[in-house]
Amino acid sequence: MHWTPDRSAPSVDRVVITKTRSPIRSNVGLKAVMAVTGIILVLFLILHMLGNLKIFTGETSFDHYAHWLRDIGTPLLPTTWFLWIQRTVLTLAVLGHIGAATMLAMRARAARPVKYAHRRKIHVNYAARTMRWGGVIILLFVIYHILDLTTGHLNPQGDPSNPYGNVVADFAPERWYVTLFYTLALVTLGFHLRHGAFSAFRSLGQQTPKGERRARIAALVFAVALVGGYLLVPFAVITGLVA
Repeated sequence: MHWTPDRSAPSVDRVVITKTRSPIRSNVGLKAVMAVTGIILVLFLILHMLGNLKIFTGETSFDHYAHWLRDIGTPLLPTTWFLWIQRTVLTLAVLGHIGAATMLAMRARAARPVKYAHRRKIHVNYAARTMRWGGVIILLFVIYHILDLTTGHLNPQGDPSNPYGNVVADFAPERWYVTLFYTLALVTLGFHLRHGAFSAFRSLGQQTPKGERRARIAALVFAVALVGGYLLVPFAVITGLVA
C-alpha cells in the first residue's frame, strides 16, 4: 500500500524570525566607530605634541601655555571645565576604540573556529600582528602619563604651578628609566599609528600597487614625524638642552 501526501491540504508557511543587529554593532558600524574615534585621538596627539614643543620657547612661555589650557572657554565656562570636557571626550574615544577593536577581533576569531594543521603562511607586518598588545601598552602608558604629568602623583616635583619644572624633573638624567619607558611606549604608538593610517588610506581607495606604496610611505612618514616630535622633549631634557 503506497501513501501519497494530500497536496490539496492547506500549507503552513514557516515563519522565520531573525534578530536584526543594530547598525552601530554591525561590522561596518564598528569599523566606523574605530575610524571616528581614531581621528579624534590622532587630532589630539597632534595638538598635544605641538603644545609640548613649546617647552623650547622657554620656561615662562611654556608655563603660560600650560595655565592657558586651564582657562580655555572662560568666562563662558568655569576654569578647567574645558579640560574636563576634553578628558571626557578622549576617554569615551579610547573606550569606543578599544571596544570596537575587541568586538571585531572576537568576531573574526569566531568566523574561523577550526584551526588547520597546516596554516597557509601570509605576510603580516609587525604592526598588524601587535595591534592588540600595542593598544594595551599604550593604554597603560596613558594612565602612567596622567598620574605623572597631569595629577603629579608620580612626578618627583609634582608642582601644578610649575609645569616646566615638572617636565624637567621627570626626564632628568638620573631618571633614565622614565625616558626609556616613554620611548618604548611612543615607538609602540608609532607602529600602531602606522598601521592605522595605512588602513585608513586603503579604505579611501588606495588599493592599487602604486597606491599602496604611496599609502605605506605616507603612513610611515606621519608616524615617524609624530613620534619624533614627542621624543624631542625627553631627549632634550636628558641631554641638558632643556634644563
